[in-house]
Amino acid sequence: MEDVLNDLIEWLRIPSVSADPNAQGEVRRAAEFTATLFEKAGLEQVRLIDGEGNPLVYGEWLHAPGKPTLLCYGHYDVQPAEPFELWRTPPFEPTVIGDNLYARGAADDKGLAIILIRAVQQFLGAGRPLPVNVKFLFEGEEESGGDHVSRYVRENAGALACDAALICDTEMFAPELPTICVGLRGIVYAELTVETGAVDLHSGVYGGGVPNAIEAAARIVAALKDKDGRINIVGFDEGLIPPTPEEHESWARLPFDENEYRRTEARVFELHGEPEFGLFERLWARPTIEIHGIAGGFTGEGAKTVIPCAALVKLSCRLGPGQDSVQVGKMLSDAVKAVAPPGVRSSLKILHGAPASVVDPSNPYVRHAALAMTDIFKAKTVFTRSGGSIPIVGLFEEVLGVPSVMTGFGLPDDNLHAPNEKVYLPNVYRGIDAIARYFERLGAL
Repeated sequence: MEDVLNDLIEWLRIPSVSADPNAQGEVRRAAEFTATLFEKAGLEQVRLIDGEGNPLVYGEWLHAPGKPTLLCYGHYDVQPAEPFELWRTPPFEPTVIGDNLYARGAADDKGLAIILIRAVQQFLGAGRPLPVNVKFLFEGEEESGGDHVSRYVRENAGALACDAALICDTEMFAPELPTICVGLRGIVYAELTVETGAVDLHSGVYGGGVPNAIEAAARIVAALKDKDGRINIVGFDEGLIPPTPEEHESWARLPFDENEYRRTEARVFELHGEPEFGLFERLWARPTIEIHGIAGGFTGEGAKTVIPCAALVKLSCRLGPGQDSVQVGKMLSDAVKAVAPPGVRSSLKILHGAPASVVDPSNPYVRHAALAMTDIFKAKTVFTRSGGSIPIVGLFEEVLGVPSVMTGFGLPDDNLHAPNEKVYLPNVYRGIDAIARYFERLGAL
């Protein structure tokens, strides 16, 4: 356990923020460190794969003839850590407090991805052969689009051929409750630009006579949804496949207190969303439009009375199963044009998109993962969905024709993408045992 912790701390110290152009050196350093972890575990053919984007890291062990082959996926890049002042400990100085390790990337995804690596090392590091074949493919752009890995998978499907993909990038529904995620929402991420003229203008001289770009941007995004969260775009949910009655029944049995969720996990004054749907369906299966940021005008200290001529809005849609990300992007763009106020030039740029994906819980690769987790955690594994998106899952299904087994070892309070991100270390250590047990179960088939 000490060796696992030391490796993880060293990995987390590297600020591999893929969205920051100034961090590319650190991103590459993280890729190189990932390769050293692969080699230490006993993987062969370890190499960095360069291309248009951050390096991919590949390794393999293929000496179990006749046994299944798993493609183990993870990512070594992390989200930006800002705002730094909200962190109780420095985000890139990993700090252990009790059973938790705090750092950016602790849960998303270095602290969970290391589970896959060390599960292999449990066998090869002890001089024992793996019960299955494995191929490892880690990327450095999951938090910023994943274009490099998408191209690589499409162009190298034969080399990546496998029976199933294995991913540790999801969470347990509750502490001590082993969980496998069988559904993910898709995503369309976009950038809206609004312009009203050539320069900012004096609000006293021109106020009341010219349009305001920030106000126009606010009117545009506010028109996309009603006050209850229903999306005001005709046909937006076309093709959406709702959860099955069996899923609804299963979700109803989960240990869950909605008020406790609001108070301790979401930490909001009130829950919100389409009132005709339950919370799990709103979080896991319904489409959304969310605004992530609006930039423009003056936000510094003191006063500056300007009418801004330009505004930028970051927004995204989460998609349910059956929705087409390309079609959704087009509908969103058309809707923006339709609601833009007079005298405003607006344009929507789609930065990236991916469809939703759902895996059948009865699939043998999913079922044996559930049994392995039950073996280690001594509780029956539950199946949930996630409202988040892991675009590679849909790509593996489309290009490689394989299901993705998403084993959850994070916890709901791990603060993914937020200040004070953490990972619960006992779950890391038991996760390694659970994945090793999964290898054994598959090898015995």
